[in-house]
Amino acid sequence: MNPKTKILVLLSLFALATTALAQQVDMGSEANEGVTIDSIDDGLAAEDRLLQEFERYRSLLDEGAIDEADASAKRIVAMAIRIFGPESLQTAKALNNLAIVQSRSGQNDAAIQNFESAIEIIEDVEDRLNAQLLNPLKGLGSAQLNSGRPELALRTFDRARHITHVNDGPHNIEQVEILESLAESTLRAGDTEGARDVLDRIHVLNARHFENNVLGLLPSLMRRGDWQHRAGYYNDERATYRRVIRIIESRLGKDHSSLLAPLRKLGESFYFVDLTKSSPYKAGVAPSGEVYFKRAVRVAKSAPDLHWSERVSAELALADYYTYAESDNRARAIYAEMWELLSADEERLQTRARLLEQPYLLVQKPLPSYVSSGAAKNARKENLITGTIRVDYTVSPRGRVRNLRTEAIPPEFTDMQRMVHREMRRRVFRPMMANAQPQITGNQVFEHSFFYRQADLDKLRKNAQQPAGEPLPVEAEQPTEAEQPAETADTAS
Repeated sequence: MNPKTKILVLLSLFALATTALAQQVDMGSEANEGVTIDSIDDGLAAEDRLLQEFERYRSLLDEGAIDEADASAKRIVAMAIRIFGPESLQTAKALNNLAIVQSRSGQNDAAIQNFESAIEIIEDVEDRLNAQLLNPLKGLGSAQLNSGRPELALRTFDRARHITHVNDGPHNIEQVEILESLAESTLRAGDTEGARDVLDRIHVLNARHFENNVLGLLPSLMRRGDWQHRAGYYNDERATYRRVIRIIESRLGKDHSSLLAPLRKLGESFYFVDLTKSSPYKAGVAPSGEVYFKRAVRVAKSAPDLHWSERVSAELALADYYTYAESDNRARAIYAEMWELLSADEERLQTRARLLEQPYLLVQKPLPSYVSSGAAKNARKENLITGTIRVDYTVSPRGRVRNLRTEAIPPEFTDMQRMVHREMRRRVFRPMMANAQPQITGNQVFEHSFFYRQADLDKLRKNAQQPAGEPLPVEAEQPTEAEQPAETADTAS
């Protein structure tokens, strides 16, 4: 559909919606008293009304009032078309704002259509390399990614990157946000090597930009470590966090509180094994992350004027490591101490409820978003269907998953079901606490959504050798903690 046809469709839709939208405006608000679409006059007064409505839209969006913001955005589009015409930059901006709120509310198909309309208007009014294309292109790529089409998002973000090169040069720092989205799309498309290449480009840009400000490089290095973790390059991740630690030690001192985050991240990286062959870094001599968690606790206790929440985070990270390592006596002692620390006042009680009064997931690995490589590669060509794996489970006082039961919808996707089943069985949680003691927590539910093509489902049904769809059986009951022999000894500190 070309831009003019799309605008004609929009005009028809908004003409039909005008009355309903006017009724959706909060007529009790002084800013909107007496305002209807029919009351908008030509000229300055109409533009003032438009600006007023735009401020209202931004306020609603900031407050998280998505339904009201959606109605306001539609009203703005109708006003922009009435005042400036369907093929104007103002209408393009209004469509972009509408698409933003639709994307936030999960209306990805509608958001994609409106982002594309905004892009086409700007191309028609300006050109295909205009900098005003960046916002709708970034929004379009995000909506495509959220709808399970990373291949489409790759093309969109790459075009946005090219536009920044044309307008601001190949080394502009503003493109980093786009490159991070490009890395996310590449990673979701299953190309970890490609994602790593994009991360390297981001690092080169940041290193160039912060050449004379090494401390200014730290936030980008922390993001780099996070991306390396998500891509599975755990040895690279460790090298990045070690570099952050060295910079802080050399510039700020070996006991500075800014060491807490990289020390925790470095410790957590040892929960995972790097299976990549291309990493130039070798695993360190430390067999686990315990030494880094302990050092973070020492820094937290010695740092002057450190907020209590930072100490809690450091202590819980060490306790979580002991839960992971099944050193339960040590873990319980720290959890109990933190329970008491977080019981002092109302603010701390709220933190206690969030961190200790419910199971808290500690270790997980990503699950695939597609049932087949064909579904991922052909996302741009075919309509994808969403399937679900439902998991019911219990978390034991030792943070392990028990009484695990999974079910696939549609039931034919047993391979995906088994994959989710295995991953859930490996997960480790911080157990729920009550009265400073870990508890068993039942009736836990997790749902994993995935994308498939109708052809994938048809093939499974055709090749089925026996009726599919029976849920995997409940795992054999594990002995309760009361039935387990008491822990006799922990490893030495």
